[in-house]
Amino acid sequence: MVAAAEEGLDGADVSTGPVDDPHDRTEPGGDGPALTVAAVARRLGVAPATLRTWDRRYGLGPSEHHAGAHRRYAPGDLDRLLVMRRLTIDGVAPAEAARLALAADVAAGPPPRSDDLTARLPTVPTPSGAPTPAVATDGPPAGRAAGARGVVELVDAALTGRGDRCVALLDLGAVDDLAAWWTGLVQPAFAALARRTVVERPGVDARATLVGGVLAALRARTAALPAADAAVVLLLPVPGETRPVVAHALAAALVDGGVDARLVAGPVSTRHAGELALMTRARAVVTVSEAPAPDLSVVAALARERDDLPQFVMVPEVAGERVPLDRSVHRARTLTGLVHEVLAVVAQAAPL
Repeated sequence: MVAAAEEGLDGADVSTGPVDDPHDRTEPGGDGPALTVAAVARRLGVAPATLRTWDRRYGLGPSEHHAGAHRRYAPGDLDRLLVMRRLTIDGVAPAEAARLALAADVAAGPPPRSDDLTARLPTVPTPSGAPTPAVATDGPPAGRAAGARGVVELVDAALTGRGDRCVALLDLGAVDDLAAWWTGLVQPAFAALARRTVVERPGVDARATLVGGVLAALRARTAALPAADAAVVLLLPVPGETRPVVAHALAAALVDGGVDARLVAGPVSTRHAGELALMTRARAVVTVSEAPAPDLSVVAALARERDDLPQFVMVPEVAGERVPLDRSVHRARTLTGLVHEVLAVVAQAAPL
């Protein structure tokens, strides 16, 4: 299964999975069946008007023509359109993407089924002239992804349920700044998935696949036990919410800073929060929510009970006014800022 993005007038990212369409008519010709505009649009997940625009503006149109019939897309035409689609998703300007698509080394052969679109993306010459695969295939993992192309590769792997590929692309072995890894690669990939409507096969869950890859990378990063005297920082859940994945990234970044960061799972009442902080001798407590109206009652109650215990809260901008700011409660707006603030406070705080 693979989802394809549609370049619409409003810039929306609309996607579909593989659907066998009885109207996806082809005609034989050349090295494989030729496709109509409507058939290609369905295969790529774009509007027919988008294909006509690419044809008119950039010359990425159908090359097959038979007397008395509409022009049809040959396999090579489809491959070039795949390059165009992938590059525009990657953030390349349409004119430049079209230039690269026209120069792409497309392979002869029948057009792929929609399930195989990602695997069949042809080689694309980069602006420097060095050929680069348009997107990773099912071959040996090439290692960690980077930049906009890394986000595209990661999203494609998640959409096709390839957890092992996600793990390879998310590898943290050469990463120094874990917060930058999150904000530059993981967060954009989650955002891209959230914008897409996909039709998935049983057992395939793109977001769950991506979450699994992220957690595997973070487990590998924090496999070594913290020092016995490392300061403990607790990450508390918000009542009624599923713990956001960014909480794991935050905990791992704190571990990188020499802290013994622990995520609390399950329901936590105001009484439990105080007991957990006392039992673990926590130097600080962190609460992270992605909800627009989070329940921060535990934060407020803990501040009243333990005004000597620093608390940090990171919520969306729209929920900022809900943070019960206090002498011991601080609001962080970014993951990087939160990591720095917690580490600074923990370094200054005396053991409890």
